Amino acid sequence: MKHLPFGIQEFSEIIENNYLYVDKTEKIYELLSNKYYFLSRPRRFGKSLLLNTLKEIFLGKHELFEGLWIYDKIIWESFTVIKISFSNINFTEMGLSRAISSELQKIAGIHNIKLEHTAVSSGFRELIEKLADEKKVVILIDEYDKPIIDYLDDIPQAKENREILKNFYSVVKDSDKYLRFFFVTGVSKFSKVSMFSDLNNLDDISLDKNYSTLLGWTLEEIKYYFTDYIAQVQKEYEGLTNDIYPLLKKWYDGYSWDGENFVFNPVSLMNLLKKKVFNNYWFATGTPTFLMNHIREKRYTAFDIEKREVNPLLLEKYDLNNISLLPLLFQTGYLTIKKWDIYKNIILLDYPNKEVADSFTTYVLSELTIGELDKTGMLLLDIVNSFSNNDIQKFIAYLNVLFFNIPYTIIDEKEKYFHSLFYMVMKLVGFNIESEILTIDGRIDAVVKTDNHIYIIEFKINQSASKAIEQINQKRYAEKYFTDKRTKIKLGINFNSETREVDDYKLLVIE
Repeated sequence: MKHLPFGIQEFSEIIENNYLYVDKTEKIYELLSNKYYFLSRPRRFGKSLLLNTLKEIFLGKHELFEGLWIYDKIIWESFTVIKISFSNINFTEMGLSRAISSELQKIAGIHNIKLEHTAVSSGFRELIEKLADEKKVVILIDEYDKPIIDYLDDIPQAKENREILKNFYSVVKDSDKYLRFFFVTGVSKFSKVSMFSDLNNLDDISLDKNYSTLLGWTLEEIKYYFTDYIAQVQKEYEGLTNDIYPLLKKWYDGYSWDGENFVFNPVSLMNLLKKKVFNNYWFATGTPTFLMNHIREKRYTAFDIEKREVNPLLLEKYDLNNISLLPLLFQTGYLTIKKWDIYKNIILLDYPNKEVADSFTTYVLSELTIGELDKTGMLLLDIVNSFSNNDIQKFIAYLNVLFFNIPYTIIDEKEKYFHSLFYMVMKLVGFNIESEILTIDGRIDAVVKTDNHIYIIEFKINQSASKAIEQINQKRYAEKYFTDKRTKIKLGINFNSETREVDDYKLLVIE
C-alpha cells in the first residue's frame, strides 16, 4: 500500500517518495487552455498541492507525471515560475510590505537577478519583466488573502494589508504580455482588492460546476484509490456495520460548490484511514477566534445558520466594513451548498457533514454558555442520559447549569434565542429534533422523538409553562402524531431571562 500523504503539499515529494496521489490532472489539463484563474476553497482542502502540481507542469517535469492522465496529453515545455505562498512569508513580524519585498528579493536571487526597486508594486513589476526576458512567466499565488484573514479581529490592520495587496496585484494586468499563466488561491474573495476589479478577465472558478471536484475527493475516487485502507477501517467496525461507506459519507462527505457534486475533506479522511476511528479531525485544526466572537456579539442563533437560502451573489465576496456571517461560514468551510435552484437562483446552505455540524455546534454552544469545551462536553453527557431515561426533572436541572452561564451581555429576551440553545443541545447529543413544524392550526416549536416517546414542546419566555401547554392544546399540535404508537408527551417550558434559567416546566402524558 502506498503511504498516505499527511501534510505533504509538494507534488514532487508525493511522487518521488511513493505517497498516494489522487490523480486530478485531467481537470488540471482543462485549466491550461486559459490564462487567468482564481479559486476559493476552505483551508486544508489541497489548494497548495494544486499549485505545486501546476508548478511542476510548467517547469516541464514530465517524468513526475508518468502513469498519470496528463502524461501524454500535452507538449511539455519549461517556463520560469514565480510561486508565492502568503502562509510562508513572515508578515506578522516584518510587516506585509517588507515581507513581500523580501520574498521578491529571494526569488530574484534564485534566478541571479538583482532588483533595483524595493517597493512592492515596482519590485514585482521589475521581477516579472526581467524573468520574462526570454520566455513568458507563470505566476502562482497561494493563500493571497491570509494577510487579511489573520487580522479580521483587527480591522484597521486588515484594511492596511488589503491596500498593500491592492498595490501588489495591480501590476498583473499591465504585465499581460509577459505572462503565460496566472493562478491565485484563497479562502475568501474580498472586495476592494484590485485583482478582482482590474483583472476583468480573471476567471473565478470557485462556483464553476466544471471544477467542483478539482479539490477534495469524490466517493468514486475514494473507492478506487483507498480500497485497502477502507477495508482496514471496515474490519475495526466489524459487528457494528457491514458497510462502512454510509458512515464515511455521514461523517466526512458533503462539501459542494455547485449543489450537485460532493466531495470528502482529504484531511479528515486520511486521519480516519490512519487512526481507524471516526472523530473530529478537520475542525480540530482550529476555529478562528474572530468567528466565535462575531457569533456571540451579533447574538446569532442556530436558526440563523442552518438550512439558509441565499442568493449566489451573497457568497462571492464580502467587505471588511460589513462582514456577513453566511458568506464567512461558507468560504471557511463551515457551511456548504446543499442545493442550487438555477431557475429561482437560490442556494441552500447547510453544514456539510456530521463532523462539522457537531463540532461547530459544540464550539458555539460553549461560547454562548459555559465557555469551556471540556465542561460543556461533560454536561452534555448528563443531559443526554437524563432525557433518555425520561427523567425530565434532572434534564431541566442540567439545562439550567448550561443556561445559567450565559453572559448578561449576550442575553436576548426573545423566545427564539433560548429555543435555539435548546435545539443545539438536543441535536448535538443525538436526539431526533425538529423545529418550527407546521400544522393546520399553527407551528410547533419543537418535537423530539426517542425510541419510546414523542415530546411535543412549546417554549415561552417570562411567562409560564401553563401558557405553553395551553397553546399546545388550543392548536391541537398532538393530533399530527396520533397514529404513532409511541407515548406522546406535552412539554411546556418557560425561560426566565432575568435569572437565565428554566423556572417553570410542565409535563403531561397524552393518554
